[in-house]
Amino acid sequence: MIRPLDFLDLATLHRYRGDVLCLDATRWVTRGNPLGAMGFMAYFNPARHLYSAVSSEAGTTLLGGVIHTQGDPYAKLLYLAPTGSFSEPGLPALIEALVTQAAQWGAFHVLAEVDENSPAFPALRQAGFSVYAWQRIWDLSEVIPGTSTAGWSKVQTINLPAIQSLHHQIVPPLLQPVEPAPRHASGLVCPEGARCYVNVSSGLYGVMLTPLIHPEAEYVAQKIAGLLVQFSRRTVRPIYLRVRSYQAWLEPVLEDLGAKASPRQAVMVKHLVRAVREEQSVTAVQSGTTVIPASRFSKFERKKQ
Repeated sequence: MIRPLDFLDLATLHRYRGDVLCLDATRWVTRGNPLGAMGFMAYFNPARHLYSAVSSEAGTTLLGGVIHTQGDPYAKLLYLAPTGSFSEPGLPALIEALVTQAAQWGAFHVLAEVDENSPAFPALRQAGFSVYAWQRIWDLSEVIPGTSTAGWSKVQTINLPAIQSLHHQIVPPLLQPVEPAPRHASGLVCPEGARCYVNVSSGLYGVMLTPLIHPEAEYVAQKIAGLLVQFSRRTVRPIYLRVRSYQAWLEPVLEDLGAKASPRQAVMVKHLVRAVREEQSVTAVQSGTTVIPASRFSKFERKKQ
């Protein structure tokens, strides 16, 4: 039996609040436990795309949550609980129920971030999730801030095309539908050559930085240390930096700076749509002229659940 969370489950959430696996690293480090008191009340706000489900089978109760930001092409699995019951056969069905809710919101993909040795990993694979990247979260608490901001400034609208171009250069093409380019002028940028950009997510418990740094950028260590100057003047919250596998060359730089890495996480995705290739007509050409046919993916077709 799988049903939406209701107020009668408050005691269950209280019991599981210390036994929860968060599948959204950014939300975990910036906003804390998704089963905390404030997190619980958010599930009953009809204006938010935030949903939690409860599975009850053979005396075992499982909880799970999914979240979606309106306008984004993806949703994120938020949490699963309790961690001691991830081997239960009902967990994949609970995950499927969360994915179904994401599809109703119009999401094209559902993401989950999980330690590669987590007992939830097999259940996610069974529910149709596959690994598309790896990541580590680096704690910058022991990194000594630079002596200057190293050229970082707030993103302006005029910077957005260059940031989008940088995104397309760094993020592999197969991952770009899952990780779309920034659409709004937010974060920090180093204007020199438009080779360094950082997205900033902050909350009560910490700050998460997600960088896009071109491999040809110079003085990267100084730039990362300079980033901390931007925050040390305003906050004492922990600061973290996310490194995906397609930017793994940043990890030795962070290690040399004194940053501490978390265990490696698998970044997993389940696609709710499939690309449909459309044929295009071409203009007739003279005999003897070679034409390279063009093709594109111009629409998506939702998969049957």
